[in-house]
Amino acid sequence: MNIEVFERRENCLDMVLRNGDMAIANALRRIMIAEIPTIAIDLVEIEQNSSSLPDEFIVHRLGMVPLTSEEAENIRYTRDCTCMQYCPKCSVELTLDVRCDEGEGRDVTSFDLRTELPRVQPYHGREDTDGVLLMKLRPGQHLAMKCIAKKGIGKEHAKWSPVTAVGFEYDPLNILQHTKLRAEESAEREWPPSRNAGRTELREGKTYEKPTEFFFSIETTGVLSPENVFLSAARILGRKAAELRRCFEEEAGRT
Repeated sequence: MNIEVFERRENCLDMVLRNGDMAIANALRRIMIAEIPTIAIDLVEIEQNSSSLPDEFIVHRLGMVPLTSEEAENIRYTRDCTCMQYCPKCSVELTLDVRCDEGEGRDVTSFDLRTELPRVQPYHGREDTDGVLLMKLRPGQHLAMKCIAKKGIGKEHAKWSPVTAVGFEYDPLNILQHTKLRAEESAEREWPPSRNAGRTELREGKTYEKPTEFFFSIETTGVLSPENVFLSAARILGRKAAELRRCFEEEAGRT
């Protein structure tokens, strides 16, 4: 198998996986969505909330704030740690302490979250100057919380998924005829080619032949780069295959 990258933007990657198999392409897609470890707020200790919003509403919004997760490899899962609830080895502590004393009100955003670990911060895009809006405070209101971020995967909760969208396309010219382009008047007009149509070579193909080119489009939340997401998925798939082979060889050795 080989890979060619077509376009790289801030949190997006367009690439093609050649000489591959549908099962491998789909396994990579599923792993990118659900099995790559990241860091997200999982526990919140509320010290003060005199706003008009209930605690549960604010906590839910905090959990969905994307946190940069390059440090996830060096943090333990809570279930694998020997501590009672959380510790520096399995968690990252963030604080939120905002007070509105005057004026018409104050926005509370992800920029107000503070942490002592530089590599775990709320993610903000290059052109993002507003941050994620959490709530608004009126004069005299105070919000103070301690947030505990933990390591997890998207299979446990969507807040740990590093991608907003990931998908792949094969046979953009429909040479293999896996899809019937039904049209009322003109298939060319009613089924315009995708942007990947110009990235593949026009060739002869047998109907229902297995595809070998898979055009991936990966868009992340910013917690990890799209390259990191794809490579992590490949490593996880490799470990799964190695474990399956080990189990098979052990079972074969018993017979």
